[in-house]
Amino acid sequence: MSIQDQVIEIIAEQAVLEPSDVKLDSTLEDLGIDSLGLVESIFAIEEAFDISVPFNANEPEQSDFDISNVAAIIAGIEKLIAEKQA
Repeated sequence: MSIQDQVIEIIAEQAVLEPSDVKLDSTLEDLGIDSLGLVESIFAIEEAFDISVPFNANEPEQSDFDISNVAAIIAGIEKLIAEKQA
């Protein structure tokens, strides 16, 4: 399973949706994911990929991690995985 597919699956699970309902241009708000769901998604992603996402739930706008939409989240995770493997 690709990184994209895994991330979409995790986000879909948090949103209680089918993975096919999660589009790359969907925002977390579009998917009905609130701040708690976001934190749970980040934890699930960190666990699935054994990475640490630089995200502060208390100050999301101060984060270097782009959560503007699903594609941005996937790109950020791919970058973190590449950095870890380097």
